[in-house]
Amino acid sequence: MSLQDFLPTPEFEEYREFFQDFYTLERRDDGVLLVQAHTRGGPVQLSVQNHRSLGQLLKVIGADPKNELLIYSGTGDDFMVDSDPDGFELESSDVAHWAYEYAYKDGRINVSSMVNDLEIPTIGIMNGPGFHSEIVLMCDLTLMAEEATIFDLHYAIGSAPGDGIHSAFQELLGTKRAAYALLTGEAIDAATALEYGMVNETLPRAELLERAYAIADHIMHQPRTMRRMTTQIVRRPWKRRIVDDLDGGFAMQMFAHVAKGAPSHGRDHIATTTNYWREGKRTPID
Repeated sequence: MSLQDFLPTPEFEEYREFFQDFYTLERRDDGVLLVQAHTRGGPVQLSVQNHRSLGQLLKVIGADPKNELLIYSGTGDDFMVDSDPDGFELESSDVAHWAYEYAYKDGRINVSSMVNDLEIPTIGIMNGPGFHSEIVLMCDLTLMAEEATIFDLHYAIGSAPGDGIHSAFQELLGTKRAAYALLTGEAIDAATALEYGMVNETLPRAELLERAYAIADHIMHQPRTMRRMTTQIVRRPWKRRIVDDLDGGFAMQMFAHVAKGAPSHGRDHIATTTNYWREGKRTPID
């Protein structure tokens, strides 16, 4: 007998309750885990607090050997189109400190954890329009609502787009299309996202979860080790992309925040930019 025993791994019931203010978690008996991000039961409103919670959640999910596949989605009609009215008070109080804590450390952990801390297949669901889509775009498979739109608003609100969305867009769109999307805030509809290879399937919003579970059932029919090794094969491009440029992009965003000397994530900043897709425009400059 060993002189030391295994340390306990996270228990689902405990972390489901722990993260309930940020995520709704459901897990089937076979280990297929559904995570739906929310703010008070509705679409996520971006804040320093929920930004940090993502990396914390993914590390816990990855540490639980009973999880076998992750389905990650937003909640409601939007993926993320708004900011918590008071969600960036911390950033405003000390820009230099939170440029590191929020714009560099937490953000890098969020993106890296999805790719590196999870040994299980992942299915991302873009359930509605929104920014910060990198977390679902960098899943192994991605489904998108026909009603959804993908856009990045960082440059328009005065923030360098280096917080993971740059990695997602450059990997999936290529150099020229990514440059256009990042500099102009191009609104990419579902049909275009499918054509560009950003997502695997587009469906009516009401059918997304059913389809995700159908795909999960197909993946789950192979043995555990087979699933996990296949996941590592299909995830290699993201691992290379992260090593090559993730940290550098975040560092540039952090430097831009400090140089600017003022936060950019407030609700007013975001609202003035997100209104353009509500008006049916392709970019804010149209």
